[in-house]
Amino acid sequence: MRPVAFTRGFLDHPAGSCLVEFGKTRVLCTVSVEDDVPPWLRGKGRGWLTAEYAMLPGSTGGGRKRREIGKRDGRSVEIQRLIGRSLRAAVDLDQLGETTLMVDCDVLQADGGTRTAAISGAWVALHDALGTLDAGVEVLKGQLAAVSVGICGGEIVCDLDYAHDSKADVDMNVVALDSTFVEIQGTGEQGTFDRDQLNGLLDSAQRGIASIQQAQRNILGLG
Repeated sequence: MRPVAFTRGFLDHPAGSCLVEFGKTRVLCTVSVEDDVPPWLRGKGRGWLTAEYAMLPGSTGGGRKRREIGKRDGRSVEIQRLIGRSLRAAVDLDQLGETTLMVDCDVLQADGGTRTAAISGAWVALHDALGTLDAGVEVLKGQLAAVSVGICGGEIVCDLDYAHDSKADVDMNVVALDSTFVEIQGTGEQGTFDRDQLNGLLDSAQRGIASIQQAQRNILGLG
């Protein structure tokens, strides 16, 4: 595991904000609150959560990352859908009331694992945002965190940086709510993996997620 750090209240204006760092990867996560829901949810007494993800100019090497205006990059759309699905799994939307939580994850610097860092940091920002609402943090179903794992040179690596990610034979992203899985994305990028290797990857991911969750609890003062 690379060093993991969370900085709460990084910005003054959002209901919740957190700068999350997984090694050299840095993502700014904010949560804004709107006292309304999409038209298809109005009158049902149920809340909603939506997420957006973007890599800012200067966040990557190899030339300037263009700012996304208008049509979104396909990778960004896929990642923000993952973030939204993951966070919705962590919130009891039926108890939230007709409120929309808008999560923004902006990558300030990318060195692998931006989506898993974003999910982990967004949960901290979400915890703080819910603390400002009548619904309170009680609507959280549990503690959400995510980590990447992979097989590089025959060895399992947890929390891949770009150097590992770019040469990984197998790459996997794992999202967990407490100790149960929310989503697992695994691909044989340059090879295949067997059942024993899959079990090893998941075991490594669960240990990594437990470490991230401890860092979340520490910054939130939850012990």
